Amino acid sequence: MLSKTHTKYIQSLQHKKSRDEAGLFIAEGPKLVPDLLAGRNFICKELFAVKEWFDHNEKLRSTYPNISFTEVEDFELGKISALTTPNSVLAVFEKRKPDSNIVLKDKITLVLDTIQDPGNLGTIIRIADWFGLENIVCSQGCADMYNPKVVQSTMGSLGRVNIIYTNLAGWLKKNNSIKIYSASLTGKPLPALGKLKEGIIIIGNEAHGISDEVMELVNEKITIPRTGEAESLNAAVAAGIIISHVTG
Repeated sequence: MLSKTHTKYIQSLQHKKSRDEAGLFIAEGPKLVPDLLAGRNFICKELFAVKEWFDHNEKLRSTYPNISFTEVEDFELGKISALTTPNSVLAVFEKRKPDSNIVLKDKITLVLDTIQDPGNLGTIIRIADWFGLENIVCSQGCADMYNPKVVQSTMGSLGRVNIIYTNLAGWLKKNNSIKIYSASLTGKPLPALGKLKEGIIIIGNEAHGISDEVMELVNEKITIPRTGEAESLNAAVAAGIIISHVTG
């Protein structure tokens, strides 16, 4: 049985302040948890699962002897889960220190300006992983990469993409030797841009786009041609279309 104290502690990791203080985050699900374990980019401290999950993953105890494994009942998993419907296994991982000294030359680097929706951020991280982008630079107003909804929607990509949070204007000024592109409703049509060997591509906030301070540092605006009547595109969808075009 999980104690009330330990239950409250795991529940607290659903909140950024507690995650920051503890240096930990949670991940859930029979696909996500094994993926993060196998990647070994994060150290797992504790793992909680129902009996059926342990029965199908007997070798984990010997493969990862330093992890604290706890068998729980469905109702106990429900208490510590961040999901509406708990999914058989939940693990507590240590955060990792991001590499802030990233290489920009001969690479496409994605920059996110105040992407606040956790689902969008998680999907964008997954898109970056799909297309082999190594780094994402986030403004300090972006959703927390360790938010449970972000972790869930990355589907394991969280461990394969380096993500840093910084003051975007200052970072862009420091790296202005690399051409800076911004996704915009106006600008050069994406098909006319062609493939890119290197560049910084900025995706803006879901509702307000890119801030004026950041936009002033942009070298070229690019737009996805519209043939229908939709007013705008979801930030993650726009990121996927642009990255697919410039890297394909």
